[in-house]
Amino acid sequence: MRMNLGPFIRGMFGPYENQLSEAYRSVYVDIDAFVELVVRWMPSASKILEVGCGEGAVTQRLTAAYPSAEITAIDITPRLGRLFRGSRDRVRFIQCSVQDVAATEAGCYDLVVLSDVLHHVPDEFRADLLNAIGTTLAPGASFVFKDWQRNYTPIHWLSYISDRWLTGDRISYMSRDEMRKRLATSFGDAALIAEATIPPWRNNIAFLIRT
Repeated sequence: MRMNLGPFIRGMFGPYENQLSEAYRSVYVDIDAFVELVVRWMPSASKILEVGCGEGAVTQRLTAAYPSAEITAIDITPRLGRLFRGSRDRVRFIQCSVQDVAATEAGCYDLVVLSDVLHHVPDEFRADLLNAIGTTLAPGASFVFKDWQRNYTPIHWLSYISDRWLTGDRISYMSRDEMRKRLATSFGDAALIAEATIPPWRNNIAFLIRT
């Protein structure tokens, strides 16, 4: 049975839902620090694709970090961008898959961001998703991948339990080496040019891939 308690719990907080979501997220990852890392790795971008944007937390920060960029934020959930606060003049939210984008906008983006998405994707579909991202990248473009690294610490198990119950997805985290192997299979070893951890936990690991 699929358990998805997140919308029900957040809905209980009414006008304070946004603050609740931000507070919950901050227990596990500092999104501001993540976007600051993205900017250090890619100081300027004109066309950005965020894959798996969810309700818009990272999207909102990307619009501030790249004030001249056009941003396409996609997700398969109908709730995408629901908690986004800010101007939508340069942002379009589209309910679709990255494969849909790859089919119509191949080679169009100079920055693609995939943050805390892959552990929600069944293993048999991960290669197809990453390969589709590769198709959307322009020559010389950057892809920033971030996910939660599996280990055996208390914070990891707390993350697993909360993610599993709030989303209802069958969560499957990877180790750092498994992430590197997965990315290298789709983009090649030479394309992985940097990696970093994001506070407050070393479980948050990000990779820079450059085509």
